[in-house]
Amino acid sequence: MPRKRVLYPNRQFPRPFSPNRRRFLQGTAAAMAGVALSNCRGNLANVQSSEPSSADGNAGGSASTDRLHIYTWANYTDDEMTSRFTEQTGIEVVVDIFESNEAMQAKLTAGGGDIYSIIYPSDYVVQEMVDLGLLAELDLSRISGLDNLLANWQDPLYDPGHAHSIPFSWGTSGLLYNKTVLTTPPTDWDYLWENQAELSRRITLLDDVRETLGAVLKSLGYSYNSEDPAEIEAAYNRLNELKPAIASFTTSGYEDALLGGDLLVVMAYSSDAAVVIEEDPNLEYIVPESGTSVWTDTVAIPTTAPNVDAAYQWLNFILEPEATAKSVENLFFATPNATAIDLLPDELKSNDDIFPPKEVVEKCEGIAPVEESAEELYDRYWTQITGA
Repeated sequence: MPRKRVLYPNRQFPRPFSPNRRRFLQGTAAAMAGVALSNCRGNLANVQSSEPSSADGNAGGSASTDRLHIYTWANYTDDEMTSRFTEQTGIEVVVDIFESNEAMQAKLTAGGGDIYSIIYPSDYVVQEMVDLGLLAELDLSRISGLDNLLANWQDPLYDPGHAHSIPFSWGTSGLLYNKTVLTTPPTDWDYLWENQAELSRRITLLDDVRETLGAVLKSLGYSYNSEDPAEIEAAYNRLNELKPAIASFTTSGYEDALLGGDLLVVMAYSSDAAVVIEEDPNLEYIVPESGTSVWTDTVAIPTTAPNVDAAYQWLNFILEPEATAKSVENLFFATPNATAIDLLPDELKSNDDIFPPKEVVEKCEGIAPVEESAEELYDRYWTQITGA
């Protein structure tokens, strides 16, 4: 399972927003609709790297108290954001990037993440990491600003009471395509099968077992979170039918090929899609009519955090409405912070790719953990699909 991407790491964007990056807003359709309705209404050197930084010391408090190491998705921080935090607190920020929840979790499980005091797990991974003893229980008395969150993130089912995480961003998964090339635009997942010949080797799907098999399940009329072996097998068989037309399974790296016309349609996260569309308005993003996923990315403190005090200062910083609004403007992601949303420019608040309307959100469901037997089925079929 997976998420996040490095978008155009060396490209300058000719627009007022900078590039950004998924999941799990679990709830009823009506509750989901409430989210959309609510949406309507420095000085020290800061480093961002895709390579892990060297440790300042061992876990448990021996690291430098004036440095905060963060392990996050690409484009969830930038120099302006980290410099502003440094100016406020005097704490230097060092940012390392991971490509998937699995890579991040594996690193922490193996003991290689002892330098990090802040990490950014996705919703469905939070409970897994709690069960593995990787996430610290939060002291909510040290955190302010949770009351600014939209209703569906006040007490999220993936982490009741914010016991171990703070929601940071959210979005959908869907199809991004070149509307000047496709003779008939996609409206649903079925489009990929119905136009397989035209799209052959010019499709990419997410490198994410639950997202991609979930989308196929949705195309069959099933839940993204099906635990029925027959339904999961049916999704595997249908995906196998499409495989000859798929150029690759990828979460990032499709952008240049899509902009250049080598790819015609890709499965993408909404935040990434919005960035690419700003680069080329001939591209368009849709949430398939049969529905898709809604994801949330969170911020948490690992149990091995060497600088817990700085970690709490970061949590409070990202909950400040003004700081959040500025980050959303610069990094182009949807925030669950209702007060911050009110501070955004109308152009951004009205961007349906970032903040989807009620009728779109109603069709979505969060990706929930499944029973171990179902998880094994997903993984086995995914290995067969991607490894053959």
